[in-house]
Amino acid sequence: MSTPAFTSLLAADMAEIDGVIRERLHSDVVLVRQVAEYIVNSGGKRLRPALVALSAKALGYQGRQHYELAAVVEFIHTATLLHDDVVDASELRRGRDTANALFGNAASVLVGDFLYSRAFQMMVSVHNMRVMEILSDATNIIAEGEVLQLMNCNDPDISVDDYLRVIRYKTAKLFEAATQIGAVIAQASPEVEQAMATYGMHLGTAFQLIDDVLDYSGDSSQTGKNVGDDLAEGKPTLPLLYAMSHGSADEAQLIRTAIENGNADNFQAIHEIIRATGALDHTRRQAEAEAKIAQAAISVLPDGEYKQALIELSAFAVSRDH
Repeated sequence: MSTPAFTSLLAADMAEIDGVIRERLHSDVVLVRQVAEYIVNSGGKRLRPALVALSAKALGYQGRQHYELAAVVEFIHTATLLHDDVVDASELRRGRDTANALFGNAASVLVGDFLYSRAFQMMVSVHNMRVMEILSDATNIIAEGEVLQLMNCNDPDISVDDYLRVIRYKTAKLFEAATQIGAVIAQASPEVEQAMATYGMHLGTAFQLIDDVLDYSGDSSQTGKNVGDDLAEGKPTLPLLYAMSHGSADEAQLIRTAIENGNADNFQAIHEIIRATGALDHTRRQAEAEAKIAQAAISVLPDGEYKQALIELSAFAVSRDH
């Protein structure tokens, strides 16, 4: 699917948000600036900050607080990427060398800390306790998700529920916070705020499920990461869990061994098992189900181009190839 419609709809807002991001990245410490600018400028979709703006505008918001809060969400996301890449020893993200590959692990972790703390400085400046509550809770839950994923690595015996819990915490929680704070600054009712949170959580889950599909079916020139990275890192994602439970005993053992050892030496054979068992189609269907729940949640929104963009975004999340 091509670029989602929100890209043109939000062009002016995203330009403002980018301006805030660049201004708030400033630090007198040269290495902080270098690492932060490198990762922020590395070609991300800016999807999470766009969700703040889309949610607020879908509810008639006319102010400027969404610029600052969208930048906060992007900084929290960027900090998690810096820390993720260190934990995973990743060398490629969005088609470029990771920050840790260029600047080292220590610099990546410390600049991630800078971005978290800068995000909290910006959060306070909005003077909205409900916004602070949502974002601080989300940041804490994301950290728990990171630890849960670490605990699940190299464990082929985790359940699908365990896997989904990691997704809800590690990825979907920031989507949820982004859409929810858009509703808060638009002074939406508690019911509408909850509907937006539900939309964000299920959208984020769908998005991550497709990321897990693309790790076995994507083109590295499109996805910006090496195909098979999840397997090499020993991550038991849904395609692997499904293939293990629907393949032969020998096929299941081959996947188990790869997860336990965290290597992709048998990637081609495992890829064939995933294909033959229909694991990718199953995972896509799960993502489509999540996207439908997201769409249903925002039936409470007034009709308009921003609501339509949110609907289209849920479709983009499951049909994308990068």
